[in-house]
Amino acid sequence: MKILQLSESDKVGGAAIAASRLNTGLVELGVDSRMLVNNRVTDNPGVVGPESTYDKITARLSPLLDRIPRKLSTTGYDLVSSAWVPDRLPARIHKLGPDILNLHWVNNGYMRIETLKRFSQPVVWTLHDMWPFCGGEHYAGQSERFKSGYRYDNRGDNESGFDVNRWIWLRKKKAWARLNDMVIVTPSKWLASCASESALFHDRRIEVIPNGVDHERFKPVDRALAREVLGLPGDRKLILFGAGSATSDRRKGYHLLVDALRQLEGDVSDSEFELVVFGASSGDGGFTSRAHYLGHLHDEISMALVYAAADVFVVPSLEDNLPNTVLEALSCGTPVVAFDIGGMPDMISHKVNGFLATEFDTSMLSEGIRWVLSDHERWMSLCAEARNTVEAGFTLKHSASRYRELYQDILSAV
Repeated sequence: MKILQLSESDKVGGAAIAASRLNTGLVELGVDSRMLVNNRVTDNPGVVGPESTYDKITARLSPLLDRIPRKLSTTGYDLVSSAWVPDRLPARIHKLGPDILNLHWVNNGYMRIETLKRFSQPVVWTLHDMWPFCGGEHYAGQSERFKSGYRYDNRGDNESGFDVNRWIWLRKKKAWARLNDMVIVTPSKWLASCASESALFHDRRIEVIPNGVDHERFKPVDRALAREVLGLPGDRKLILFGAGSATSDRRKGYHLLVDALRQLEGDVSDSEFELVVFGASSGDGGFTSRAHYLGHLHDEISMALVYAAADVFVVPSLEDNLPNTVLEALSCGTPVVAFDIGGMPDMISHKVNGFLATEFDTSMLSEGIRWVLSDHERWMSLCAEARNTVEAGFTLKHSASRYRELYQDILSAV
């Protein structure tokens, strides 16, 4: 059984990291699995990047070309993937001879929509956001066009010009219809529900298989030692926040965290806690407590130290699937406070390993942070349960084993 993971990158972005971890987990189980990418970052021999000069040039130009249709439209979505640039994926795949293709995040000019119908192998598509069943947007926000179809009469009032999302969705509708045996996998129950309600995937087989995390790499370490290594204070409660574009991506909710911290300062002394942020070098304060901006951390050892140094990890996202950051924090024994949205309740058990606040209620988010930090014995219990959560169901082996069973089931029916 030869599996090929298709991903735009092997490390850049949460989806790429999740795909790479799945590949590692499968290899550790003895499965012949490799990755085919356009943006190869690691030196993993199991990752195949562009080899010919043509493919290398295309990999650099395609992301730029993919953004052109977005410029013809006024839309409220920052990220719109058109997936219109021709690619050579079928030829590259043929050289590797896989039995099953597992698609992941295939945007940024990596795969043209029309290419999908040219694959001869069975396809498993792991969804890391909503793009595969939406138009060009990766998260739908308040729009429900993905459920009823992208018509002229249901376009948002804040959109004008060329309806790029409708154009992309119609191309998907035509291409996806020719793949009768494509299986959809979602890491979270929330995304599975969205996919099942969508016009494009409502009649597809949909499986929920959570992402896995390397619980031997992300593990609890002495907090005092972690803080000493990172140069963080040892006599303050440290509130951690972070994401790929932590303070600039509105979907990640930094503005809501700022509001929650203001309220927290009204209840406790601002000298009792400090904020630590990774994924940004600065941020708009709005609160008086000290903040440490660590910038972008590119290695897992540093990331594990940061999680271990924190007393609580806060995730104020407006929309999110199953963030790697939450699993990483839990694996390091750090309780998580988040809004009860997306895939958060799949990982966070309210008042067991963290706290789930009513969506977008910043006063409740503030209350959750205070609740986690205010009782040391309770905090110790939360830390232990955080680690137990990962060991019980979110390790690389758990995730890879589920995928291996799915692959075997698909091949047995061919």
